Amino acid sequence: MERTIAAISTPQGNGGIAVIRISGNDAIKVADKVFFGSKKLADCDTHTVHYGFIKNEKGEKVDEVLATVMLAPKTFTREDVVEISTHGGSTASRAVLDTIIRAGAYMAEPGEFTKRAFLNGRIDLSQAEAVIDIINSTNELAQRNALSQLEGSLSKEIENVRNELVHLAAQMQVTIDYPDEDLEDITTDDIRNVAHDCKNRVNKLLSTADSGKILRDGIKTVIVGKPNVGKSSLLNSLAREERAIVTDIAGTTRDVIEEYINLDGIPLMLIDTAGIRNTDDTVEKIGVEKSIKSIEKADLVVVMIDGSGFFGDEDVEVLHATKNKKRIVLINKTDLGQSKYVEAVKAKANGSVVIEVSAKTGMGLDILADEIRKVYNFGELAREDSAVITNMRHKTALIKAGEALGRVVEAIDMNMPSDIASIDINIAIDALGEITGETVSDDIVTAIFHSFCVGK
Repeated sequence: MERTIAAISTPQGNGGIAVIRISGNDAIKVADKVFFGSKKLADCDTHTVHYGFIKNEKGEKVDEVLATVMLAPKTFTREDVVEISTHGGSTASRAVLDTIIRAGAYMAEPGEFTKRAFLNGRIDLSQAEAVIDIINSTNELAQRNALSQLEGSLSKEIENVRNELVHLAAQMQVTIDYPDEDLEDITTDDIRNVAHDCKNRVNKLLSTADSGKILRDGIKTVIVGKPNVGKSSLLNSLAREERAIVTDIAGTTRDVIEEYINLDGIPLMLIDTAGIRNTDDTVEKIGVEKSIKSIEKADLVVVMIDGSGFFGDEDVEVLHATKNKKRIVLINKTDLGQSKYVEAVKAKANGSVVIEVSAKTGMGLDILADEIRKVYNFGELAREDSAVITNMRHKTALIKAGEALGRVVEAIDMNMPSDIASIDINIAIDALGEITGETVSDDIVTAIFHSFCVGK
């Protein structure tokens, strides 16, 4: 924290500009050694931008730049910060960074700017993790949720629960330590009620974890069916490009093809599989085996049936193989006419939604998007104030807290001494503190920030 650090904060490669960030007690001093404008940056007001040149120790011009001065504490790191906007391209930005390093700054470690924001109390640990989630978000809902977390939606809920438990633990400890004092006693019913309420709130957060995983990684959606029903055509139509080979020859797709897409705001990891059927072809047989394994790992299965062909035993076998999965059934090729098998398919679909579509023309794909939205409750996820668990570390800590609070309730119900319950209350307090960073170990903090890119 004593070092003044610097790094390129924009992606490498060609672009209009690149930004080098400097942060630390000597950020202004270091910048003034290399920046030459109409006046020294030390004499400039905070949050102002200045034109000038970067010059090296020999007085040679390195680049024409803009320097933004931001004085503590109103900065991202709560330290003095200077951001140098250079011409884009790795050569110019690297030359400017090298000049700044030679002037006394240290190269920043991965995530060190955000780590300083955490250590200086500007954000808690869950908010810091939201920064990397924003950077890595692949869809609008994921970005919106990460921004909500950065603004404190999760932190506030965790802190509210944790503060209740801290207050409860303090009351219990006073009662235990000073039994003869004329203090208002806390009853076992009070302990049970608070623990039970906090456990319910923890479980409510935990219930969002599956949806959170989908926001972060997308819905792993496997397209299955017998050969030549239009699986690859559906992939191409949803991806809006020719990702899979489409022919009239059955069994063209012999391997798994993956494509990440955004379907009307819904993140999907689409997986096109080989047609499922009995075959003597060795290569095709391997593809069929991969298809079956993909079904097992899928979040959602889209079963396709050829509405212009014959609805037979192979279709029924596919429906049977996917009956225990979240599933939507598509009757394809409606552009060739009304299917004769709609009612027969519905009878075998065991209550799964059945939609008539045309992968070729796109008809019915909007209904597919609406049905996926219903299955995964995307309306609730879209609420800006909702706290959604997207991080496995947070989920693990919540499970630990919930289990501890469950033991508190059990202890009270079994008429055990309250000091036994207090042990698990403190376990829950520590577990919740791991999420916000109040009780987390230095090793975990280091590991979290090393997953960040350099410059953030």
